[in-house]
Amino acid sequence: MKRNYLLFALLIGFLLGTGYFYRPTAVHAAPQRVEVTARRFTFEPSEITVKKGEPVDFVLKSADVGHGIRIPELNLDVKAKKGSPSEVIFTPDKVGDFTGHCSVFCGSGHGSMIFTVHVVE
Repeated sequence: MKRNYLLFALLIGFLLGTGYFYRPTAVHAAPQRVEVTARRFTFEPSEITVKKGEPVDFVLKSADVGHGIRIPELNLDVKAKKGSPSEVIFTPDKVGDFTGHCSVFCGSGHGSMIFTVHVVE
């Protein structure tokens, strides 16, 4: 009888020692939330920094007319109308500096609307 208890205790000790009972659950961090406001002929902020492999909750708001941001390398394409923000989630998969432009014609200074995403490790 003592032998059975000893074997049982050894088995439990072995299982605890090997982590058999420890089942870590994946912890998913909430996406980094970034809010950008577009107005003729700027973005505020005009640059953001995000981490590779971590999701970004990107919100575009317009203060005046329709605007958009398109960065093909990051698969980011979002458009917003005044009073109607748009939200997309994207996950950068490469490191670098990526430049986007306003993707909705908004007037004579449209071509100067530049937005930069810095992706770091």
